[in-house]
Amino acid sequence: MKLLLLLAWRNVWRNKRRSFITLSAVAFAALMAIAMRGIQLGTYALNYKTIIETFPGYIQIQKIGYKKNPSLNKAFVYSENLETKLISMHGVTGSSPRINADGLVSFGDVSLGAAVFGIIPEKEKNVSTIFEKLNEGNFFWYDSTNEIVVGYKLLANLDAKIGDEIVILSQGYDGSLGNMKYKISGTVKTGNTVFDAMAVFIGLKSAHQLLGMDTKVNTIAIKVSSLEKTNPVRNEIKSVINNPELVVLTWEEIMLELKQSMEFDNVSGIFFLGILIIIVAFGILNTVLMSVTERFREFGVVLAIGMPQINLVQVVYIETFFITLLGILIGNIAGYFVNYYIVLNPIILGGGLAEVYAEYNFVPRLESSLDVMIFLNVSISIIVISIISCFYPAYKTYKLEPLKGIRHT
Repeated sequence: MKLLLLLAWRNVWRNKRRSFITLSAVAFAALMAIAMRGIQLGTYALNYKTIIETFPGYIQIQKIGYKKNPSLNKAFVYSENLETKLISMHGVTGSSPRINADGLVSFGDVSLGAAVFGIIPEKEKNVSTIFEKLNEGNFFWYDSTNEIVVGYKLLANLDAKIGDEIVILSQGYDGSLGNMKYKISGTVKTGNTVFDAMAVFIGLKSAHQLLGMDTKVNTIAIKVSSLEKTNPVRNEIKSVINNPELVVLTWEEIMLELKQSMEFDNVSGIFFLGILIIIVAFGILNTVLMSVTERFREFGVVLAIGMPQINLVQVVYIETFFITLLGILIGNIAGYFVNYYIVLNPIILGGGLAEVYAEYNFVPRLESSLDVMIFLNVSISIIVISIISCFYPAYKTYKLEPLKGIRHT
């Protein structure tokens, strides 16, 4: 085997120009695949984090059936004891009880449908970034206040302004209609136009009063330290709450449409990278086939003096492996530095493209990732495709007869 390795290594550099061209193609493919995949996954992670932390939360505790059919009847009692257990878990950085109800907001002669969210500000600030989305005015800081914050589009549609008083009408927990007057203290702009045209934030105690829910809530939103912690924390919460009436959902289950749209975009990215790698495979095939064909006389001689054909096939594969490995190594090193640079210096989008991103609550910024799996997956893909591309040259070598090889010109 040592002799075969030495022979293959020498054969690689017998035609330096051709080897360098193939090596450069492999290195370029690895660099492009790693850089593109890094930017794709890094930007996904950024936008996942941004959207999740705007309000939904990484994890939610709900009553069974609430996600499919949100209703005040699917509420449960919130206790400080449960919150203490949640906060003490490794990876949990905050939890916030919420009430979500449908309602009607009225100002003057204008009445519009609204999504009413009852929150505790001091707890909510540890879970979501909704306070950072403040557009005008101020956010209330007590959950028993009569001040509210609304989406900026809802304020415009009501033809109201900050400081005006509006009436919220909503069906209570017991089925009766409740209505209360509230003062608008500020507006939020999340980037989600539908949300901004319906959202109304009020204090949790005020929501209890309006809806007659005592200490009940619809959901408990939980923030974890990173996306990777979501599933482990969810499993731990399941074991702690030990309540058959409650379910623990991750952001992937809560925002299924977002997950599916990102996965669809991910598939298109993988498809493009696949095309790039296949193009490189044809380059490797061409190089190896030319190299093998040029040496038929040489192969015929070594076969005539007794070298097994399987050894010749091994030499061909080892040569390809050497070129591919060197190309991948160079591509990985270059790809690491490109991704590392983008991690430190994200690409800021401007102009109309930035406005489109912001309109859909995406951050107008491209980031990258240094995830080891990016480098590993790209490297394995190129190695596998290079092995496959060698099948035909190896087959021709295996079928070569000594006399035909010697007479080959």
